Amino acid sequence: MLEKFQIIQQRFDEVSDLIIQPDIISDQKRYIQINKEYKDLSVMVEKIEDHKILTSNIQEAEQLIKVEDDEEMILMAKMELESSKDKLPQLEEEIKLLLIPRDPEDAKNIVMEIRAGTGGDEASIFAGDLYRMYIKYCQSKKWQVSFVDSSDGTAGGFKEIIFEVSGQDVYGTLKYESGVHRVQRVPQTETQGRVHTSAATVMVLPEAEEFDVEIDMNEVRVDYFCSSGPGGQSVNTTYSAVRLTHEPTGIVAQCQDQKSQHKNKDKALKVLRSRLYELELSKKLALDSEKRNSLVSSGDRSAKIRTYNYPQGRVTDHRIGLTLYDLPNIINGDVAKLINELQLYQNTEKLKEEGEYL
Repeated sequence: MLEKFQIIQQRFDEVSDLIIQPDIISDQKRYIQINKEYKDLSVMVEKIEDHKILTSNIQEAEQLIKVEDDEEMILMAKMELESSKDKLPQLEEEIKLLLIPRDPEDAKNIVMEIRAGTGGDEASIFAGDLYRMYIKYCQSKKWQVSFVDSSDGTAGGFKEIIFEVSGQDVYGTLKYESGVHRVQRVPQTETQGRVHTSAATVMVLPEAEEFDVEIDMNEVRVDYFCSSGPGGQSVNTTYSAVRLTHEPTGIVAQCQDQKSQHKNKDKALKVLRSRLYELELSKKLALDSEKRNSLVSSGDRSAKIRTYNYPQGRVTDHRIGLTLYDLPNIINGDVAKLINELQLYQNTEKLKEEGEYL
């Protein structure tokens, strides 16, 4: 591990020098990459410095116990030794996790899409419940949420809703939410009190920058239409909504949130770029999953990942076999307890794989 510490410190010194070079600052793509690496390395260097201090304290305390005659000094040295030895294992675990190569996508913002699946009106209502759950979770993280587009359900909720989330490590936190979410409960439309099973699909797309995906606008059909959502009278009388169709892939993205046609086009283009980027990323995830045999990071959006059972008040994540009897709080935004367990599971798997190199 000490050898890795030296390599990290050396790279940190190199990046610290690079980040102030004029040719780096003038190259936006390169500067963003270098700045991100600098921030990540700063966290590592700080932990490594803490490790050096602890190991130094242990060595000094052990030496003092050997040579000191004063009982009070020996007692203080023993207390320092015990305290430092208690802190060291936890710190080393934190460093090991930091040493695992991070997914470069994790720091990205996201486009989240929630679509009603099987279950008719109840599926649309459930899609609305999931939307509110994620909005409240994002608010608790102080992330910014921006509405893109939606299609309302006939009895409430949404047939589909799309929104952007920006903040720190948004994709790295929410990427495990992609997949099919099931709900088991008595629908509002059920007259005989029978429990039904409905579903909604969640897709979490890393937001692609312009230099991640280059789109040839000659291959994109642009359609303008009147908005049908909230936003005042002018929304429904002007052709401000924009629909983009990427003809080579057939992927469609649209936005009707803004009164400005130009702003809607920019938002729709961002969604289109993210969907094209996700196509390539999902192929990579599938390959990685085969190599790692990972249940969590397979990227299979058709996989059933979680069940919300209202009669029993439980939520079960099928990938890691976790069941929590706290459905009211979870559906009200306290989804962190599930996300944290998924991240812990994934980090543990990575540690097993990387262990021999640490």
